[in-house]
Amino acid sequence: MRLIRGLGPADSKAFEAAGMHGAVVTIGNFDGLHRGHQAVLGRLLEAAQDRQAPALLMTFEPLPREYFAARSQAPAPPGRLQRLRDRLVTLGDSALGAAWVLRFDAQLAGLSATAFMEEVLHRRLGARHVLVGDDFRFGRGREGDRSALQTAGKRLGFTVESTPTVRDAEGRISSTRVRAAAVAGDFARVAELLGRPYRLHGRVAHGDKRGRTIGFPTANLRLGPWPLALRGVYSGWLRRASGEALPAVANIGWRPTVGGTEQRLEAHILEGQPDLYGEAVCFEPVAQVRGEQRFEGLEALRAQIARDVETARTQLSAHD
Repeated sequence: MRLIRGLGPADSKAFEAAGMHGAVVTIGNFDGLHRGHQAVLGRLLEAAQDRQAPALLMTFEPLPREYFAARSQAPAPPGRLQRLRDRLVTLGDSALGAAWVLRFDAQLAGLSATAFMEEVLHRRLGARHVLVGDDFRFGRGREGDRSALQTAGKRLGFTVESTPTVRDAEGRISSTRVRAAAVAGDFARVAELLGRPYRLHGRVAHGDKRGRTIGFPTANLRLGPWPLALRGVYSGWLRRASGEALPAVANIGWRPTVGGTEQRLEAHILEGQPDLYGEAVCFEPVAQVRGEQRFEGLEALRAQIARDVETARTQLSAHD
């Protein structure tokens, strides 16, 4: 799968060079890439095959709701299920031709619906077929909808199709439902909705090394500025590229006790102390141990981590 970033030149040259001009495209946030999203990808690939065209997924970074919330007095949006890295790793297992990641900024937010259809979908991509949900809105002030796409498509040479909806006994499968299950610590339910285990990916980086000073060294993954849905302490598996699954307890959040200023995942391995620096790994939570807390000093934190370790051992033994 190719990765294409940004709007690029105001013509089709970049997409022609990438072999993606004339693609069949679907557009959305795709947070979590749950079973509903997977049905969309399946239909995208079928439509591309029918037309002997490449299949492309268009997504955004940051997510539009994050961009607008950061520039207004509106309440903070719900945390993400996945960072961009997680979305791309998950998509890498698909047969997509490319993922096109558009930076959602003032330029993109200010594009009219007409400009988006003419300049982005038609002039740059040369889209042949577009799959979107019935509630899809786009363009400045959310002025565009599926009907506008269909009307423009007749003029610009692309067709429009509604994406499939996947339901279970409780209703439509959505990122909102997956997020609620994750926040509740019900990772068995999360896996059912995703169709796979929930995982956060990253490369182990050097941290502050405070964990070593209190007897609990950690493997640290930097998670970027956009808040995740998960916040607190979780038991789970730190999986290495080799396939080895290391039992671990991980804190996900801003580390208020030590005045943390960036969101991190800090995983303490329960058995042994392997050297993981620089390795690409993923953390697969099994259960929540507790929520994020601020403690009065490192000694109180050390005592709580010791209790967290024992809780995590118990939880993991039940999920082995």
